Amino acid sequence: MRPWTLLAAVNGFLAVGFGAYAAHGLPAEAAALADRASQYQLVHAVVLLAVQPLASAGNRWATLAGGLFVFGILMFSGSLYWKAMIGPPPVPMLAPAGGFALLFGWLALTVAALRRR
Repeated sequence: MRPWTLLAAVNGFLAVGFGAYAAHGLPAEAAALADRASQYQLVHAVVLLAVQPLASAGNRWATLAGGLFVFGILMFSGSLYWKAMIGPPPVPMLAPAGGFALLFGWLALTVAALRRR
């Protein structure tokens, strides 16, 4: 099984679905939030494809990067989707926490690319 490829595929599917829903089923302000969430989710879904070969080779930094990307997608994109479709999320500061996770995922991926293992 290729877990990072699977997560990339699921997130890509969800990003396109939420983006389409936002474009056709939400008021303009909510659609803008959902569109931003969809863009970030889609970009990081594609990045998960780069994580797969590094993680499969035993690179622990790549595995950390993938985990941070998934966590970041859930927190950042998830909270924006929630706000766009339901209202304010029940837990404050989810989007910033997710944004930091995405940033640290990029740092971990940088380290993974610089290391042999």
